[in-house]
Formats: sequence, structure tokens, C-alpha cells
Amino acid sequence: MRGTVEEKAVRVAAPAKINLILRVLDRRPDGYHNLWSVMQTVALEDELRLRVRHDTAGVALRCDDATLPTDHRNLVYRAAALAVERAGLNVGLEIKLMKRIPYGAGLGGGSSDAAATILGLNRLLGLGWTVAHMAELGQQVGSDVPFFFFAPSALVTGRGEAVKSLRVAGERWVVLVAPGFPIETRWAYQRLSAARFGAPSLSGALQALEAREAVTWEDLLPLAENDFEEAVFPEYGVLRTIKTRLLSEGAEAALLSGSGSTVFGVFRDETTARQAQATMGRLERCRAYAVRVCTEALSCQSAPTTASLRVG
Repeated sequence: MRGTVEEKAVRVAAPAKINLILRVLDRRPDGYHNLWSVMQTVALEDELRLRVRHDTAGVALRCDDATLPTDHRNLVYRAAALAVERAGLNVGLEIKLMKRIPYGAGLGGGSSDAAATILGLNRLLGLGWTVAHMAELGQQVGSDVPFFFFAPSALVTGRGEAVKSLRVAGERWVVLVAPGFPIETRWAYQRLSAARFGAPSLSGALQALEAREAVTWEDLLPLAENDFEEAVFPEYGVLRTIKTRLLSEGAEAALLSGSGSTVFGVFRDETTARQAQATMGRLERCRAYAVRVCTEALSCQSAPTTASLRVG
């Protein structure tokens, strides 16, 4: 599909995600595991600014975090290159990525950035792609990418490609506690497999959620669980300590997000969340964030000027 350049530059906010429920089920023939997860975006956001370059072809990615790669190892670069290839366009792109979401932390920052890239290019290049088309493209970049096109809340199954939007009524605040170290996803899966006996199954309560299009926080929070905790907590006891502390600070529920390393607590109001953030932020090496849960879908807007896209 060939498009036309509709905007000089676009800006996209890429939110973090948490897993309110995460069950890791059977191993698939392709080597991946089937997942069953309720995912939710929260207002800790990276920012991407994208513009077309007329002086050269290819993708030029720059990032304000010098420790992150800006070549094909970065999901933003891969998403941009794939989108341009799929669109059949020969254009140059300049992308600036401003990182706020900790990486290697189970918050889906890289996947969210990739989804934001595809969404931004869809508008910037006037491609006219549907949500389903963008999600299919995102699946080729990473398993968590499709979710962000159906956010803020969704039920995610399979490898991550089956996503069903879920309306969650009410508001909540979330305190994210990043302990200062990453956890390698492959290691977490290996530990989980070694710790298990027998095939995992879904409870009747979780199966009943599959038929629902809308739920409340009161429906979800009693069901909050993350299978990775049984694999990760014995090795990283500080994460169990963080979970316990969040609950003692008034969290309605507290969980590891993804395979870690971030632990989050869900709070009913901002005041309690801010108090918990202050307490958790005093733990050694920990960074704590108090943010709202998102209530709107991923979207992009025109960047104010092309000059604001330049790095340095």
C-alpha cells in the first residue's frame, strides 16, 4: 500500500503496561508459551517524535539514553523499517526516542515504543492501516506489541497475538517500584518450567472473564496473580519484600509485572499512592513512580515544529 506524507512530524506517547493477571500455560509447538493475561496501560510514558527526511533514505533513530542501541537491535528501528517495507515506500525517517520507562523491567517499554512507531508512521505517511493490520505488523516485532493497539485494557491470549479489548470501569492509581536491576525473560521462563509439576490450567473465574466485555476493578483485583512470582521471588527476595511493603502501604493488590523486575501496587486514590511512592522510593536502589491507570487508547498528534525533533 502506498501512502502520501500527510504531516511534517508527529509525536506519540508510549505508555508502560502492567499485567493485572498473568498465567503462563502450555508450551506451544513453536517453542513459545501460551499466555492468558489481563493487561493495562499506565501513565508512565516514553515519547517518540517522527518526521520524514527528504535528504536520505533509511531510518535514523536517536535516543536520549545512550545505553540503548539505535540500530536493528532496537524495536523502534525494527518497527519503522518493517512498516516502510510493508508500505512499499522509499523514504527517510528521523525518529527521536525519549525514554522514561525502565527497560528489562516487565513494563513493556520496548513493545509500547514499537507500537507507537507503527501508529505514528501510519499517520505521518498517510497509510490508512486498520488497527488489525497494525497489530499484525507489530506481532512480527514482538509478542507484546499487538496489545498496545487495543489498550488501555485488554485480555491477551495465545503468544500475545489474540487481543480483546476490555472496558474496566472506575479509576485507580498504580505505584511502580523498579528495583534497579533487569530480569532476563528467557531465564524467567526456564525457572518457571523447572519449578512446575503438571500442566497449568485456568480457574473457572478466569474462564468466565473471557465472555465479558466490561468489568470493574472490584471484579479484577481479587483475581490478580502472576505465575512468574513462583519462579522469580526465590532468586530475588527483594521483590517479595517490595510486594509485602506495597500491601502494607495500602495497596489493594500487588504483583510482579511481566517476568519482572518491576513490582506494582494498585491504589484506590492518589493520596495513598503518593504516600506509598515516597516510602518505596527510600528503599535502596529503588525508583518508585505513582501514576494513573490509562483510560484512553494509544494516539498521536502533530509535533509543534520539525526543529523540536532534532537531538542535541
